[in-house]
Amino acid sequence: MKNDLAPSKFRVGAAGKAFHLKDHATRLPRKIGKEELKQSVRADAERIGELQQLLYAERSRSLLLIFQAMDAGGKDSCIARVLRDVNPQGCQVTSYKAPSPEELDHDFLWRHAKAAPAKGMIGVHNRSHYEEVLVVKVHPGFLAGQHLPGISGAKDPGKSFWENRYASIRNFEEHLVRQGTTIMKFYLHMGKEAQKERFLERMEQPEKNWKFNAGDLKERTRWDNYMEAYDAAIRATATPEVLWYVVPADREWETRAVVCRCVREQLEAMAPQVPVPEESVRKALVEAARMLRAEQS
Repeated sequence: MKNDLAPSKFRVGAAGKAFHLKDHATRLPRKIGKEELKQSVRADAERIGELQQLLYAERSRSLLLIFQAMDAGGKDSCIARVLRDVNPQGCQVTSYKAPSPEELDHDFLWRHAKAAPAKGMIGVHNRSHYEEVLVVKVHPGFLAGQHLPGISGAKDPGKSFWENRYASIRNFEEHLVRQGTTIMKFYLHMGKEAQKERFLERMEQPEKNWKFNAGDLKERTRWDNYMEAYDAAIRATATPEVLWYVVPADREWETRAVVCRCVREQLEAMAPQVPVPEESVRKALVEAARMLRAEQS
């Protein structure tokens, strides 16, 4: 099973024009037992929790996990499983909805820069700045509300506009990397039929009715447009420094196992360490311990 979950099988780096989502499977090539994958998730999540403690103690680097998917793609449940053993003090999850009036008065990366993880933290962006080249590209009318020079109405602004946005995203992510943030970008790759099944579950099972949004069906009619937008975005922003991971998402237990393994191996490669105190600090600790022991009961 180890090879089936190897991160190298799902990485996309500097793909160029060769990348197309249709070339990537929505299920693992070899079927693995559900319970076996659940055990893998439990073991990897426990190890992630241990490594997160070291990252927090080290306090010199951070990890940013970005999750993108079509509606009902399983982002929330995947994030919950990956972080199940992480100390909440060392983790921040930010979920993005439509931008607020204040956010629209700033550039499209402003709110995402504010949520970048601090040193020692694991940050999670549930949806992200990529919505600006996905949803907004499929619905260019949203640009009218962003108060951009020369942009009005619902007309697509053209290829150069989107190329500039991709460049802004690359520059933003490369800046974070230079500051010590490792970025992992996950696209949970679910097929259209799997989405249909999950929508029906949300409609037909009372305990899941709250998850259903009628607007999701309207977006489903634009499936091909979204696939084209994802293709273009991943091609333009997958770099050797900031990789994409295209993760099979038809079966949620497979998705969680792959993402957990990718995050675990990335943290192990980062190898965070508990900092060694300077000599002056060490002497102060020795003296403090001596004073404490000398206290009279």
